[in-house]
Amino acid sequence: MKYIGLDYGSKTVGVALTDETGTIARGAEIIRRDKEKRLRKTLARIEEIITEEKVSEIVLGLPLNMDGSEGERSERAREFSEMLARRTGLPVHLVDERLTTVEADEIMDESGVQDRKERKKRVDAIAAAVILQDYLDNRE
Repeated sequence: MKYIGLDYGSKTVGVALTDETGTIARGAEIIRRDKEKRLRKTLARIEEIITEEKVSEIVLGLPLNMDGSEGERSERAREFSEMLARRTGLPVHLVDERLTTVEADEIMDESGVQDRKERKKRVDAIAAAVILQDYLDNRE
């Protein structure tokens, strides 16, 4: 079983994929868009990846507030989740994404990525991999 992990943001979506065994996540790419509401191309690219990689389930980060409550960003992620489910017909699992960007920054520190532009290019895909790996490690 193969999974795709998504870190949904206002201008980007970080994408991660699992290996063939569905146990190890890796950052794959970042899908960028000019405006937050312009999702047609973003959804089309996600569908392409799902088809190319033979993905069977989607894992989407749910941005909760530090106290665990949901805000406007959570609402947008839930709406995106519903769009993904409708368009792909695949199950979408929502995963608490608190502190994943911090963890992604730590991973880049450990990997020696210091250039700010390079970090900015990679952070969303690494955060998506953290979200996906968290799901894989904690599923029942």
